[in-house]
Amino acid sequence: MAEDLQSAFQEIHAISRGTRARQFLFSLSMNPPQQENVPDHVFETAIEDIEQKLGLDGQPRAVVFHEKEGRRHAHVVWSRIDTEKMKAINLPHYKLKLRDIAKQLYLENGWQMPRGFADRLERAPATFSLSEWQQAKRGGHDPKALKRMFQECWAMADSRDSFAQALKERGYTLARGDRRGFVAVDFRGEVYAVGKYSGMKAKEVKGHLGDEKELPSVDQVKQANAARITVMLRQHIQTLEERQKRESRILQQRRKETVQKQREQRDQLQKAQQARWQKESHDRARRFSTGMRGLWDWMTGKSAKTRNYNEQEALLNRQRDRAERERMIFKQLEDRRLLHQEIQRLKQEHTKQIAELHRDIAEYHDRSASNAADLKGHFKQAQKGREKAAGRDQGWGRELER
Repeated sequence: MAEDLQSAFQEIHAISRGTRARQFLFSLSMNPPQQENVPDHVFETAIEDIEQKLGLDGQPRAVVFHEKEGRRHAHVVWSRIDTEKMKAINLPHYKLKLRDIAKQLYLENGWQMPRGFADRLERAPATFSLSEWQQAKRGGHDPKALKRMFQECWAMADSRDSFAQALKERGYTLARGDRRGFVAVDFRGEVYAVGKYSGMKAKEVKGHLGDEKELPSVDQVKQANAARITVMLRQHIQTLEERQKRESRILQQRRKETVQKQREQRDQLQKAQQARWQKESHDRARRFSTGMRGLWDWMTGKSAKTRNYNEQEALLNRQRDRAERERMIFKQLEDRRLLHQEIQRLKQEHTKQIAELHRDIAEYHDRSASNAADLKGHFKQAQKGREKAAGRDQGWGRELER
């Protein structure tokens, strides 16, 4: 009975209060390949197939088309509440069913099949929680690349020492966490839980790496890092961050201007189509006769033929308007994709520079440790030389005494 989307959700929630269901909605995101221009009817057909597969046929639903970062996708939300039985519809094995539908869509539309559909080991890293995403962003990392890096270090390490060395080569130090067992600390002082980012349980991490008490604490690692990083490296870090922020602001401003311009174009198209539709509706209405002639047309069946003709024409005009809108959307998406590629190139370049900075810092740490060892050896050698010289002096003194 609601006339807008927000009121419709409130209505569904009110109905669900008559049941014990806590999850009264089922939400789904439909994400075609980024480079593909997918018409509305493909989305609609897929939504109907999903309803049939999951047993949600006939349930109230909301579909919202969304465009972001040069790609178009849709969000679909169904009500799970069966109002006749007043209980939530069960959705057993819905992930497997949705995966089968997704595979079929890729095959039917000739899209390139994601590698994750063929091999589970090649799927993207596990979904980040909000805290993981924010932590990775604070450190200037790409979250997926960061999690992939931890998983690679874990896969290639057969002991705690090899795992610590693999992290060290990438600019991270294995340490003892305050609450979470094993952690890794970067040069900024950000702390990353090894189990969370490597995708392992705490019991598996402890069994593979042993006792964390032998490792330095987070505070000790932070103090050591602060002592090693020179003023020049800090200036490089600051310069890199400022440049990335400046370039990002410029591109984001271009993106906002492009979005605003494209919204105006869509508004103009919508107004033009509405005006044309009103004129066409008026023309269709004029085809019907009035008065006695209209009565005669009704009796002879001419009015029915005119009505059928008008309905077919209206349907064709609707399809025409829809095709015009889709052509504009696809053209605008192509323009935004080019801008998004430039934004992605900037992010990738920044991520690469951050990774190189990590390696440079790791090499600097190694050089510092090596120089310290060489200096210690030099002091020992000098001390031996002084002792030897002192021994010779004592010998000459004894000879003179004799």
